[in-house]
Amino acid sequence: MNTDQIAQLDELDVRLIELLAEEPRIGVLECSRRLHVARGTVQARLDKLVGRGVIAGFGPDLGPAALGFTVTSFVTLEISQRHGHDPVTRHLAAIPEVLEAHTITGSGDLLCRIVARSNTDLQRVIDQIVAYEGITRASTIIALAEQIPYRVLPLLRSAVR
Repeated sequence: MNTDQIAQLDELDVRLIELLAEEPRIGVLECSRRLHVARGTVQARLDKLVGRGVIAGFGPDLGPAALGFTVTSFVTLEISQRHGHDPVTRHLAAIPEVLEAHTITGSGDLLCRIVARSNTDLQRVIDQIVAYEGITRASTIIALAEQIPYRVLPLLRSAVR
């Protein structure tokens, strides 16, 4: 994405996003009342923010631990260059416990965040990951505790500065 495509946010955009983050079930009409702007303004801003990718979704945020997946792990994968990233990515996407995967720089090729029900189950997930012939090595780190949860709201204020 070049700098011409980066969404410019103003104070109303920030207030709208913060309101939606605080109360995800709030309606457009109630947003307009609380922000003291017309309903059409709120709808237009939402459409713009969604269209530009600033708001990426409205779905519920799920807690893997509450679903029984209490072990979080980060796995660095080295892949065979002749296979490339795409086939490996398709393999990983078929494993429900792989929450995300990123191409990285450094000694590894992909960094994955995975979850499991226990350490024994983590071994099963890792075995499933490395079963693909395009993956040559895996290095796993188990997260002991989450210190800062995934967050993006602090970026809002810095984006309008």
